[in-house]
Amino acid sequence: MNTLLTVQSLTKQYGREKVVKDVSFSLMKNTSTALIGPNGAGKTTTLSMLTGLVNPTFGDIILKENKEDARRMIGFLPQYPKFFSWLSAIEFTEMTAKLSGVDARVAVKESEKILDFVGLGNVKKKKTGTFSGGMKQRLGLAQAIVHNPSLLLLDEPVSALDPVGRREILNLLKELQERTTILYSTHILNDAEEMTDQLLFLRNGELVEQGSLSDVREKYANPMIKIIFSLEEEAKVFASSSPWNVKQEGSSVCIPIRENEPRMQEILAYASLGDWTVQRIEKASANLEEIFMQVVNKQ
Repeated sequence: MNTLLTVQSLTKQYGREKVVKDVSFSLMKNTSTALIGPNGAGKTTTLSMLTGLVNPTFGDIILKENKEDARRMIGFLPQYPKFFSWLSAIEFTEMTAKLSGVDARVAVKESEKILDFVGLGNVKKKKTGTFSGGMKQRLGLAQAIVHNPSLLLLDEPVSALDPVGRREILNLLKELQERTTILYSTHILNDAEEMTDQLLFLRNGELVEQGSLSDVREKYANPMIKIIFSLEEEAKVFASSSPWNVKQEGSSVCIPIRENEPRMQEILAYASLGDWTVQRIEKASANLEEIFMQVVNKQ
């Protein structure tokens, strides 16, 4: 795959405070990258520098195509998109298409096509001031992609949506990934786990971990044995009497299996002795939320 964007030593400083510190990464064409971090980690500032809305204090942003007019290749959806309430959805989308360099004669056709794509075709003539939060998020996505950008930057694209709306937007983004490159910030880790080729972890403005989902999983996997009991009380009894350092989660117990830790045979033998009902025993590893906590808390 070809590199679309390279970021080198990106830094943003306000007064004496550095809110983004020496961040470097690359994006490959037609991939999806999740920018993950707690509030205040520098995610929005990083995206704002990539769009050109905020000038970096130091560092380089290198786009591999359309160097004459880099902004035409970028689509951006801010976390809280704003609209002119007196404009209809089609009028707003046409306007943003023209501002992004789409020929006026093509803007109408492209706007109608994109509004159909995001599920707003049947309300394209309604004023945006009457739209619900979910409809505004769809319209925000429409204006970000109406000019067919090579790079799509999304700041918390599904954080304000209900589960149904989140699922619909994620499905749209999966379709878009087939023809564009996506970088999105999120704190909804299940979404990042579902739709990402690369993870970038920010903490206090620093990029503290990056890599593919499989590589990050392997590094922070913490392999374990998970025992699922019929009752939560049974899991409590097992956890309190177990000779190993275990973690109880409801009606299940997780036992680490690192070096010098118990092996499956030992666990099976011990589990068969107690006065409890074991539904199943399986191998497991840390999920993305647990990995996130490890990364942001590491020294």
